[in-house]
Amino acid sequence: MRKNTNINQMVRAAVIIALGIVLPIFFHVFGQNAGAVFLPMHIPILIGGFMLSPIYALLTGIITPLLSHLFTGMPPFPIVYVMILELAAYGFFTSLFYNRIKLGMYPSLILAMLVGRGFNIAGVYTIMHMIMGKPFKFKVVATGLFIKGFPGIAIQLILIPLIVYGIRRSLSIERDSRTM
Repeated sequence: MRKNTNINQMVRAAVIIALGIVLPIFFHVFGQNAGAVFLPMHIPILIGGFMLSPIYALLTGIITPLLSHLFTGMPPFPIVYVMILELAAYGFFTSLFYNRIKLGMYPSLILAMLVGRGFNIAGVYTIMHMIMGKPFKFKVVATGLFIKGFPGIAIQLILIPLIVYGIRRSLSIERDSRTM
């Protein structure tokens, strides 16, 4: 039984990673800044948080931006490292809140999105200010995350619960089974 669970987790993680690489490519057709506006890489990772154990969700959040950077050059250096932190937090905390702590779908999603953005801010501060010596402007970073990314946030809040519900229903996955 445990072996089947790990195989299911690996297959789901692989699909999430593939979507996390391919989906942003379609959004970049609308321009270089489309990723920062619509946040297409976030969508599969957040969905994965509902479908995977915290460890697998964490790993998808780490692997997806890294492979995307290697294959497509997006996200660019050094932002790829910030994205790794942010997406790892999204995956891990969505799964932790939903699958382990048993919060509802929207509280889990919203809290994970806030925690992930906190990791983004910490990553930008660490990389841009502490390592590269550039000034850290909290207002600029927060504006980019919450104002510029508002269309992506809205998409996430509307589509992710619908997609997760549809996937769980089509696969007959109960909240407590096959995600751990």
